[in-house]
Amino acid sequence: MATTIASLETLSCDAGWRNYHFLKLTTSDGVVGWSEFDEDFGPRGLTAAIEAYAPFFIGADVMNHERSILAVGSTMRPAPHGITGEVLGAVENAMLDAKARTLNVPVYELLGGKHRDSVPIYWSHCASWRISHPSHYGNAITDLNGVKDIGHEARERGFQAVKTNIFQYGENGPKSWGSGFGNPYEPGLNITPALIRDVTNHLSALREGAGDDVEILIDFNFNARTEGYVKLLRALSDFDLLWAELDIYNPEALAFIRAQSHVPIASCETAFGVRQFLPYLSAQAIDVGIVDVVWNGVAQGMKIAHTAEAFDVNVAPHNFYSHLATTMSAHFAMAVPNLRIMEHDVDRLDYDDELFTAHPEISAGRLSVPDGPGWGIEPIEDEIRRRPAVARDTYLGIKP
Repeated sequence: MATTIASLETLSCDAGWRNYHFLKLTTSDGVVGWSEFDEDFGPRGLTAAIEAYAPFFIGADVMNHERSILAVGSTMRPAPHGITGEVLGAVENAMLDAKARTLNVPVYELLGGKHRDSVPIYWSHCASWRISHPSHYGNAITDLNGVKDIGHEARERGFQAVKTNIFQYGENGPKSWGSGFGNPYEPGLNITPALIRDVTNHLSALREGAGDDVEILIDFNFNARTEGYVKLLRALSDFDLLWAELDIYNPEALAFIRAQSHVPIASCETAFGVRQFLPYLSAQAIDVGIVDVVWNGVAQGMKIAHTAEAFDVNVAPHNFYSHLATTMSAHFAMAVPNLRIMEHDVDRLDYDDELFTAHPEISAGRLSVPDGPGWGIEPIEDEIRRRPAVARDTYLGIKP
């Protein structure tokens, strides 16, 4: 008798400046599989979309997740990406957890087995969260000395790499620059000399604190156009960065930027599936492909990674969610041969560990993956329900 999906339920909880979102899958045998999805980084409405598509998956064979994803995905063919793609990713990930638990193996065994015993990570949003969300993460950074101090902290804690973002410095200290996300609203996405100076000073302070042996990454996001990205990269010619990360919808433009860059280029964190990655790979536009397995689904993420490997490109998981998503991404990172490094937020909410049965173990800049069945971690429902989600009119904590 097949093990089928009996129910799908969405849960969410308050996570400070955003919410965490989870999908609970229960099989006909009573096995529970979990996944995390995100309604803060992507467009709103994903929870409602998952609930609308849930009936399509009831009765599906958990052991045959590829067929289920493709069958329901076929009904989305006119609009296969965005929210619909994230629906499939959330369900696929919950099916993988349930399937692995049914077989009593870690998820990475379903992906071909592990290539490494732990995963190299970088400290993501280093300085960024303490500038933008000090009430949630503490140790507020209000000037360049604070940036230098967190660089020194990263080095002392054994991290091999840190990634930061763009900030504008004024009389009131640093402020996140996110014109690509409407903060500030500047539809031309122009990069000014003053902003370039601020970015350069910010990186200089981080380098001074971190020392020469901790690698630095910079994330430009969607905050410029071709001309602006080239200007930023030229202005940072004295920095030997692990990579510069940026997002742009034009593969040929990104290939041009890469040709002008003295450091590796990473991109595609918002891309869905092999079809959206392929133009960037074919144009030789990226050195590192950023794969979001929360959005894509881990099994589909593996297909992206294998395609990237055929182009001699390494991949890195996009990961700035809760402990569950971190562990999901780590299983992917364990099984991928062409891994560069994995993103991880070191600054956490005070109660993050209380929400889950386990939490990431980090030593010397590497993350260990639980070896229990499935993901090896699951949300504690009573703790999730004790902190109900909060309705917010902000995007990533910022008012558009």
